[in-house]
Amino acid sequence: GEASLGLCPLRPLRVTQQPLRLLPGGGTPSAEARPGSSGLYISRATLTRRRFGMPGQKYTVTYFPVRGRCEAMRLLLADQGQEWTEDVVTGEMWQKGDLKNSCVFGQLPRFQDGDFILHQSNAILRHLARNHKLYGQDAQEAALLDMVNDGVEDLRVKYGRLIYQNYEEGKAAYVEALPRELRPFENLLAQNNGGKAFIVGKQISFADYNLLDILHVHLVLAPDCLAAFPSLAGYVQRLNARPLLKAYLESEAHKKLPINGNGKQ
Repeated sequence: GEASLGLCPLRPLRVTQQPLRLLPGGGTPSAEARPGSSGLYISRATLTRRRFGMPGQKYTVTYFPVRGRCEAMRLLLADQGQEWTEDVVTGEMWQKGDLKNSCVFGQLPRFQDGDFILHQSNAILRHLARNHKLYGQDAQEAALLDMVNDGVEDLRVKYGRLIYQNYEEGKAAYVEALPRELRPFENLLAQNNGGKAFIVGKQISFADYNLLDILHVHLVLAPDCLAAFPSLAGYVQRLNARPLLKAYLESEAHKKLPINGNGKQ
């Protein structure tokens, strides 16, 4: 299931109405919302369509103008050389209720693959993994990847609670406890080719993109959080240097997006 994150008002964000193209890779909105959340407030109530990645567009992502729960799938799409369109949803649009009511669980992201529509960020990641052979080399590796991804989800839920419910009072204790949360990922990585490869197996997987994203956001929250974890620190550097990922991470479309809907990070 998805975390129930209350989205607080976001400072006005200027968005372009024209398709934006990036060199290999790209991306834009993010943050999951449930009914009753206050929504993301930006200056316009129009749906903005943006295009990213390589020619041959196939996918459409509908989400808010933040990174949130869409960023892992953007990393995957960019690194796999895919083109996708993002329909950017404003708070005003979300509050009208029509889009919310059309979502299976009343929340975003919404993902479209041709005529196939899917909700829930982890289900979307797994769908993309099957489409692009990012689900391990056998059933055992697939099971391990599911395990890792569930571990990332556990950490993401804890992070979301901190950001949206207890940031000022809880940040110091959260950062202090963070090594215990990161240690299992360090251990798993170190067990796979001495920490020089991916989280499972010899090929990149959907779980790698999700883990990379959660590590990115924690490096913003606590810049020294990987100092005691050499395998994870090297892993982030290696993945960030992959040419298509590097192009996406250095793009203005990525850098200008806030991580969360309330400005805290």
